[in-house]
Amino acid sequence: MLVTLSIRDIVLIDRLDLDFAPGMSVLTGETGAGKSILLDSLSLAIGGRGDADLVRHGETQGQVTAVFDVPGHHAVRSLLKENDVDDDGDIILRRVQTSDGRTRAFINDQPVSVGLMRQAGTLLVEIHGQHDDRALVDPDSHRMLVDSFAGLQGETEAVGKAYSDWRAAEKSVRDHESRIDKARQEADFLKSAVDELTTLAPQAGEEEALAERRTTMMQAEKIAGDLNEAFETLNGGASPIPELASLLRRMERKADQVPNLLNGPVTAIAAALDQLEEARGGLEAALRETDFDPRELETVEERLFALRAASRKFSVPVDELGALSARMADDLADLDAGEDKLTGLKEAALKARAAFDEKAQKLSQKRVKAARALEKAVAAELPALKLERAKFIVEIASDPENGGRTGIDQMEFHVQTNPGTKPGPMMKVASGGELSRFLLALKVSLADKGSAPTLVFDEIDTGVGGAVAEAIGLRLARLAAQVQVLTVTHAPQVAARAEGHFLIAKEQASKDRVATRVRRIDEGHRREEIARMLAGSVITEEARAAAGKLIAEAAS
Repeated sequence: MLVTLSIRDIVLIDRLDLDFAPGMSVLTGETGAGKSILLDSLSLAIGGRGDADLVRHGETQGQVTAVFDVPGHHAVRSLLKENDVDDDGDIILRRVQTSDGRTRAFINDQPVSVGLMRQAGTLLVEIHGQHDDRALVDPDSHRMLVDSFAGLQGETEAVGKAYSDWRAAEKSVRDHESRIDKARQEADFLKSAVDELTTLAPQAGEEEALAERRTTMMQAEKIAGDLNEAFETLNGGASPIPELASLLRRMERKADQVPNLLNGPVTAIAAALDQLEEARGGLEAALRETDFDPRELETVEERLFALRAASRKFSVPVDELGALSARMADDLADLDAGEDKLTGLKEAALKARAAFDEKAQKLSQKRVKAARALEKAVAAELPALKLERAKFIVEIASDPENGGRTGIDQMEFHVQTNPGTKPGPMMKVASGGELSRFLLALKVSLADKGSAPTLVFDEIDTGVGGAVAEAIGLRLARLAAQVQVLTVTHAPQVAARAEGHFLIAKEQASKDRVATRVRRIDEGHRREEIARMLAGSVITEEARAAAGKLIAEAAS
């Protein structure tokens, strides 16, 4: 509910802080005192249209802050969470209006778009008046109100899911048909490509391995001649190794004859022979490492070039040729087995459609019953509101061939104001006074179902007599047992039933300026105000007595 409304520098209000309680509160005052300013201010705070003219003369900006106390499960908290706005504690809506026409919106002190503020405001407050159509102009809201009245939200969600399942199944059919058509158009190319890639049989990582092997073999080919020549020098017929070995043996035999004379040369020649043998062994090992069949290099190159040619032809990296082949093979398989699969998908879509139709039809039948029940509930309220000859009608148009997430029904509230006249949309047929009373009857019938936690009624009792005003006051009080009700009224019968009473008046703020003041009045002042509403400018004792009687009767 609305807990606090704070207004700064809006039209004739310089500074105003109002605290509201649950139940029914009324705002009264003489014509022109500024009641509309309060409603314009509240409307601004809940996302209504801004206007530079709202800023008090001489000021650069005005602002309105509305504080709401709502339970943790209320839909507005989910909305704020979805938009990353803190929702702990009270919900505080603040709107700043500048004199150049710009506005800024804040929820819980976080800057937000006016659109988000309007969404939140719609969930928190409904403002109704003789010429206000915000709550009822959209027929979609009529369907939701009927669903809420009968508690059909669960069935509506189930229909929505069935609709989504059906549409998803139909999309699967369309996608598969498209895939088959594409595969059929490319069948010859696909068969040729799959045959080619199957024969090629590319393997993941094959290109890199082949490229490395080719590089190794090409480098080995370049040095193979030098290795052969070096090895032939040390191991062939002209090798110095045998001659040096023979020389070493002769010198070793002579060394004993001349001690210490040949020890050095013998040792050096032996070391040289060892080094030559080691070099010959190394060259032999190197030759074995570089030994390859030239035909292998040719084979490697042919395979590498074939892979890269296929890569260019199919415009994919070599490593993706295998996956491409698998996809093409799947497309061919779809073409071959596509009709069977398509048949299965179509059967699934038909079943999904049948499930939606069944759920939507059952929901439609429940809606018809709910609509008739709502018509009776509203009709029961109309006689006391002097609309006994009028009818409230929930017009239902069901189209099974054009269902949607909410089912197959379109609903709109119609009224017939007099017998013999043509019924039509409530917003178009009913006059201002009739509309406000139809609206009140509808709201009382719905109680707290599908309603914002705070309802504001702007002079819906205008132009009615005492009996009708009494009936309006009684119904507003009944409604206030379910939700918070704020009403601007000129009817003493309505004001007498309020639990809270605010008096609006203009006061001289300075020599050349007046200001609107609002104060909560106690029981004594309340009787005086209701007496003024009964008698006019001259309050008589009879009026005071009548006011006291109205208050006493309302309290009983």
